[in-house]
Amino acid sequence: MQLVIVVVLVVGVTTLFTLFVRAKDIPPAEPVSPTQHLEDRKAVIYENLRDLQFEYRVGKLSDADYQQTKLTLQKELAGVLAEIDRIKANQPVAGKTAARAVAAAPPAKPVIEKSAADPLQCPSCGATMPKPMKFCGECGKAMA
Repeated sequence: MQLVIVVVLVVGVTTLFTLFVRAKDIPPAEPVSPTQHLEDRKAVIYENLRDLQFEYRVGKLSDADYQQTKLTLQKELAGVLAEIDRIKANQPVAGKTAARAVAAAPPAKPVIEKSAADPLQCPSCGATMPKPMKFCGECGKAMA
């Protein structure tokens, strides 16, 4: 009998607590990035390029099919990256417009030629990646 009373009290207190939660007690939702859907699409395209290169190396694709599919994916990726850049350029940055933020930024350091052993630079096409990757995001070839 005591167990039933305890269970009823716990359910009652839980129900009352849930019903009387004030809106100001709930933490604000994380702001959704205006480019989140594009970032997700970019990740999917990179994954597709890696899968495509793997299937080509295994011999599942002919050279013509590989080149055509790779070109299509690279064009789609270029469109997604351009759209991300366009949206970010139009976004205000901490009370300033992006153009003002760029103008106020310190001058860029000169580009230094990197060695072929650099894990951030593709040995095939020379593209520089923001972080170490297994495959180049530009040409799709292995980085190592």
